Amino acid sequence: MKIVYTFLALMPLTLVAQSKFAQLDQELPTPNEYRNAAGAPGHHYYQQKADYKINVSINDENQVLKGDEIITYTNNSPDQLDYLWLQLDQNIYSENSDNKMIDIEKMEDFKNIGDVKKKLFYYDGGFKIDEITTVSGQKMKCFINKTMMRIDLAKPLKSKESISFKVKWWYNVNDRMAVGGRSGYEYFEKDKNYLYTIAQWFPRMCVYNDVTGWQNKQFLGRGEFTLPFGDYEVNITVPIDHIVGATGELQNATQILSAKQRERFAKAATANEPVLIVTQDEAIEAESKKETKTKTWTFKATNVRDFAFATSRKFIWDAQGVEINGKKILAMSYYPKEGNPLWEKYSTKLVAHTLKTYSKHTVDYPYPVAISVHAKWIGMEYPMICFNGGRPEEDGTYSEDTKYGMWGVIIHEVGHNFFPMIINSDERQWSWMDEGLNTFVQYLTEQEWERGYPSRRGPAYLIADYMRGDKKGLSPIMTNSESILQFGNNAYGKPATALNILRETVMGRELFDYAFKTYCERWKFKHPTPADFFRTMEDASAVDLDWFWRGWFYSTDNVDVSLEKVRYFQLNTNNPDIEKQALKEKDASKDQFIGDTRNKTLIEKTANENDPTLDDFYKKRNIYEVDALDRLEYDKFKNKLTPDESKLLAENNHFYELTFKNVGGLVTPLIIRFTYSDNSTEVIRIPAEIWVQGQEVISKVFVLKKEVISVRIDPFLETADTDLNNNSWPIEIEPTRYQLFQQNKLNENPMQRQKRLEEIKK
Repeated sequence: MKIVYTFLALMPLTLVAQSKFAQLDQELPTPNEYRNAAGAPGHHYYQQKADYKINVSINDENQVLKGDEIITYTNNSPDQLDYLWLQLDQNIYSENSDNKMIDIEKMEDFKNIGDVKKKLFYYDGGFKIDEITTVSGQKMKCFINKTMMRIDLAKPLKSKESISFKVKWWYNVNDRMAVGGRSGYEYFEKDKNYLYTIAQWFPRMCVYNDVTGWQNKQFLGRGEFTLPFGDYEVNITVPIDHIVGATGELQNATQILSAKQRERFAKAATANEPVLIVTQDEAIEAESKKETKTKTWTFKATNVRDFAFATSRKFIWDAQGVEINGKKILAMSYYPKEGNPLWEKYSTKLVAHTLKTYSKHTVDYPYPVAISVHAKWIGMEYPMICFNGGRPEEDGTYSEDTKYGMWGVIIHEVGHNFFPMIINSDERQWSWMDEGLNTFVQYLTEQEWERGYPSRRGPAYLIADYMRGDKKGLSPIMTNSESILQFGNNAYGKPATALNILRETVMGRELFDYAFKTYCERWKFKHPTPADFFRTMEDASAVDLDWFWRGWFYSTDNVDVSLEKVRYFQLNTNNPDIEKQALKEKDASKDQFIGDTRNKTLIEKTANENDPTLDDFYKKRNIYEVDALDRLEYDKFKNKLTPDESKLLAENNHFYELTFKNVGGLVTPLIIRFTYSDNSTEVIRIPAEIWVQGQEVISKVFVLKKEVISVRIDPFLETADTDLNNNSWPIEIEPTRYQLFQQNKLNENPMQRQKRLEEIKK
């Protein structure tokens, strides 16, 4: 198959061009000394720093978390700060939280007593702040506004100054199975044990920057966490038989781990396959004993934006080394026996694969460890650690959906180490900057994990159903996190698809990959905005993408290009032998009117057939006959032709005028596949700027060497065209299927069926 690229000279702007192709200058913030016009940090770029020293304990008898912290906050801004803002995300579980109050409910939602019970379930959540003092013990003035807390400073914090203060708090850890949430515990009834995945667990500094000032927008549950970087030292006190995984590196392994565990841990650091540090048998033994004494695990983490941990006596623990650009990283997994056989086989290998693939496309993974923790019904990310679902059946079997779901969530959540843990965008404002970019690289990682991996998001055709939907139910990608309609499609699927289209169709892989990596390198360990991303992608590629950002990110238009008409022409050679024969063949191939066909037999004789004298010159003339005068005139015509003109006529080119209509409103490149009479194909790619020349309808002439038998636009499903039935000439209707009925199926997965089959064979 031959692929031809064509490039067009642009005509003066039309009204549609002014809207579809207008530059984004008015929509984007003005470049300044903090963020320049190229999309890079400016020469006066700054960001604040928040360092934490934390002591935390979990009471395994009553599921209470208690902690105290010393926060050291450094003001690197040029501004004087009169107060500080901290996040109290756990307050989303307070009895009168906005999150609960704004839920839309109908009586139809309560279908059974379980739904009513859930509605009436009471959980005393939220932070209980015991005290806030200076490090010397003086009480500090504060005000709590739902999920935000303001500390009023005794004296302003000047530029380049630091302040340290102490917070003491506690809260009831939530039952995730009953209350939901990103953090909490899961209770295992059979062995009477708990598995804790703990996050958003301590009062944390808000971001203060040149874009928003204090980012203190209330936490309503969807818009995630915007946090400054800092260094952490955390002491975690738990039952003595618990295994803890956390952000950072374990500092007191010699006091915490047994000699056998330390030996296995050291072996894992250089292993190419996962090494069990705590085996399943050892975890099962710990489950049965349930020690009540405690011990303290100490972790340190440098230059991270958050800290999370997981703890349970149920944990199996494995690890292996991953080398990235000469640096050794430890990939690890923590999971209960309920996660096997899936987790022992796949989790840590998926972590290692994700680190390597993301590092190739973004930045080298900078941290010493990366952890995947298994917890039911969850997928959530934090620096160096993430919590992931994907649980087999109790008999150890699993469906393909469960397997691919587990693979996908581990890749996605480990990938979040890069977006937003390293490339630290504002999640409270723009979910797509972490979820969308991460989902895009997740797709690349999945495809490198297994050929033909059935990715849920990324390929253009997968977003078509969403984009063809009722516009009343759609939001532009550039919508605040809490205001988005259809969150998954908008924040994950559509931006991931847009980036795939940029990479495959608009820019090409080489240009895109370079620009994308440039963005990641520029903004690692910094706070980028959408404008920084848009500008960097253009700056590093020399491709004007304003039309693309405007259509894909600022509108709810969809791609639907209709091939309205195909007209066919050939040059008149003036050769009577050729032209008159062509006329004869054309006339012979014309469809006959039904009356003319019937008249041939039903009219016995016409008047002129009975009286030949009625026929004149025109009736007797043979219009297909070539006479001497035809040849004389042709000779005169040939003598006037230049050699180039003679060659052009001899080539016998085929001219096709194609007319396209932009039904969906989203401008897009045109990918056109011509199929010729010899069944060969040719693909012509036309940039989206062709729409600058027209409004809704444009036409273009193609000069081809062969006769065309069919034309197809978007033949590789790369533009997210929402109606494929208007993409072809001659018209091709996309086949659809529907089921007249669905057979009742046994509630079993294919692995369980295979077990039954093997039993029958016995």
